[in-house]
Amino acid sequence: MGIQAILKTKGTAVAAIGPDAPVAEAIALMSTRRIGAVLVVEGDSVVGILSERDVMRGLAINGAQVLEMLVRELMTAPVITIRLQDTVVDALALMTDRRIRHLPVVCQGRLEGIVSIGDLVKVRIEEAEAEALALKDYIVSA
Repeated sequence: MGIQAILKTKGTAVAAIGPDAPVAEAIALMSTRRIGAVLVVEGDSVVGILSERDVMRGLAINGAQVLEMLVRELMTAPVITIRLQDTVVDALALMTDRRIRHLPVVCQGRLEGIVSIGDLVKVRIEEAEAEALALKDYIVSA
């Protein structure tokens, strides 16, 4: 299965925030949406990503003052992205190699959606279950 198929099932909605927003606002957005990261956008461009890890790192370095900082001061940039035509295995390999949990999906410079490690693991489990069922049916019919 490819990334495009995941977005067809999951949808293309993306939580985003501006780079000059306070970190406290980004944290509230992540909490309300029950997500682990928000994309940082400026106009039509994705300029960064702010994850729970970024916030925790900022908290460790700056203490409670992190809440008053701007998103641009904590976000990870440049953003690592994936394409619609890439596979789940490609995405998992990239996430593992770069130690990230969220990948914006970009096609010809346009943001198409975002996939998380949870989205990808869910697909891999479904594929493994389908394969096991097919093998079981094959053995029974042989």
